[in-house]
This record gives sequence, structure tokens and C-alpha cells, in this order.
Amino acid sequence: MTPSALLSERLRSHRLTAPARTVTDAAAHMLAVQSQEFLAGRWALGIRTTGSPTLATVDRAFARGDLVRSWTMRGTLHVIPAADLRWVLSVTGERQRKQVAGRHRELGIDAELLDRVGRAFRERLADGGRTRAQLLDDIAELGIDPSGQRGVHIIGALCVDAVLVQGPVVAREGAVGREQLFVLVDEHIHAEAMPDDPLAEFFVRYVDGHGPATAADFAWWSGLTLGVAREAVERGRHRVSEVDDGVFVSAMRPRRARGVDDDAVRALPMFDEYYISYADRGAVADAAAMALIGPGKNGMVRASLLSRGRIAGAWTHSAAVGRHRDAPLAEPFDAELDPDAVAAALARYSDFVSG
Repeated sequence: MTPSALLSERLRSHRLTAPARTVTDAAAHMLAVQSQEFLAGRWALGIRTTGSPTLATVDRAFARGDLVRSWTMRGTLHVIPAADLRWVLSVTGERQRKQVAGRHRELGIDAELLDRVGRAFRERLADGGRTRAQLLDDIAELGIDPSGQRGVHIIGALCVDAVLVQGPVVAREGAVGREQLFVLVDEHIHAEAMPDDPLAEFFVRYVDGHGPATAADFAWWSGLTLGVAREAVERGRHRVSEVDDGVFVSAMRPRRARGVDDDAVRALPMFDEYYISYADRGAVADAAAMALIGPGKNGMVRASLLSRGRIAGAWTHSAAVGRHRDAPLAEPFDAELDPDAVAAALARYSDFVSG
């Protein structure tokens, strides 16, 4: 596969040249989009949807229970269709528990403590959701000191155990909502998918939304070991297409939209899947661009400008109170980047966040 063909296929699989009909369709196609920066995760769905979706459109999907956010893999927050949450955690949960086991021992978090807190939360959240701050107060009322990240780790562990999940967005007057209510999975999620082979399904859905990709890419994205990732490939390879040795694409790739150009400038959010979800990101960014985009020492990955399928700049925008309507600021890396095309890409984001 030539470099240009790979980029063209990735733009399509990521729904950047084949946008989905709705934000929930975009989420289902991607399966999970990285979302520790919550606004970025919502724009990741907006940019992959046809028409003019707005932030309010995405937030309504959370309010309906179509979308949720949780630590689905790698100990990292992702937006995911509610119907897919439990089976994904059935694949990734044990790996995530092992990765935090040492820290949990330091904090005195064990199965007995989590069961105790979980039972209390099932009673307190039966009639509605609570914010993280309220849950930390609840933990303190149980006689458990939530400081030193103990409370945050308890909440996270209960999310990985599919007891809690982040649901409806908490409104902020004159600003973008930045937090969600924690709700009970058993109460909030009513329709659930359960594939016959969750591990194979995980690989196939990754390829559907991210191909062309390799087993190593899938291992990095999923947080699974390379051995388990290779097992997933073997169990799912009959449902995808192998275009090069060990390089897979979806068997049913979405149709490109008319008039949508591979070469167009696009304003991707922080931590976007198009950049972050591969073991090797060299196909979409050179070394200089990767140094400027990240991940940096603090783990942050900047919002990027995409041109001809590759990283050609960065951009910033404030979601602080009273600032979300300010114009985003572009930082081109390429002197040949068309200013009008950049302005148009950022204007689409501005329309999204202001809507």
C-alpha cells in the first residue's frame, strides 16, 4: 500500500471523508474515541458527522443515554456507545486492573472496600446521578479518606467494574459543560450488545474505524498485550481484509461523501484518534510535527491541523467561562498551508462549540 493510499483509506475509515449521518452513528463506527479532554472528545464526533452538528447535539446523546464516557482501555477516558460499554470492559477490564494493582495496594483499595462502596453507591444513585465531588463526599461519609487520589481511584475502579459510568453532561451557565454525572450502569444503560466473540469484535471494530492498521497498532490502542492482540487478529481476520502482510482494512468501508477532498484542511481535536491510536504515527506526521503535537512530557496531545492527510499545524481554543465563543488560534507548521482553508476548518469548530 502506497503512503497516499494509506492516508486516503485512513481518512475514510475515520469518517473524515465519509462522515456519518449522526453523532451516535459516528461513535458506533469508531467504537471509542479518546476523551480525557471532554470537549475534544465531543468535537471528535462532531467532525466525523455530516451537516452541522453542534455541541448541544452531542450532549443530547449523553442525556438520552446513547453515549457514555468511561475508562474503557489503557486507563484512559473514552466516549463509547452505551450499548458497547459492558462487553468492551469484559475484554479490557482485567488488564486495566493489573496496571493499577500496585497503586491500589499503596492506597489500601481492595475488593472488599470496592464492594462496600459499590453497595453504598447503588443505594445513593438509584434515583439519579451525582458529580465526582458528591461521590467523594459520599466516600468520606463511609469513613474512607478520599484524599491522596484514593477517592478518584475508587471511582475509576467502579467504572472499570461496570458499576458506574459518566452520563448526562452537567450544564454551566455561559460556558461549555466540562463534567458529567456519574450514574449506575445497571440503571442507565438499557440496550446492550453482546457479541459472540468480544475479543474478535474488538479487533474488527478497531479496524473498521481506524484501518489500515496492524496487530501492533491494535495492541497499543486497546492496551492489550501484543500476544492477546495477535490472538484477536486470528479470531477476527475472516471479518476484515488484509491488504498487505499484516495490514488490515475493514471489509465494508464507508462510502466517501461527494465533494469531500482528501487534501482538505481539517481541525482535529486534542488526542484525536486519527493521530493517537497507532503504535507508529509516522504515516501522518514527520518527526518535527510529532515533537510539536505530542504526547509531551505531561502526556498532552495538542489539537492539530490536518492537510493532505498529514499533520501540518496546531490550534488552540479556550473553553473557559465566557471564552468558548472566542476565535480559535492557528499555528501552522507548513508555510504553504492555505490561510483561507485553515480559517474555514476552524470556523466549523467554532460553529460546533457555539451551537
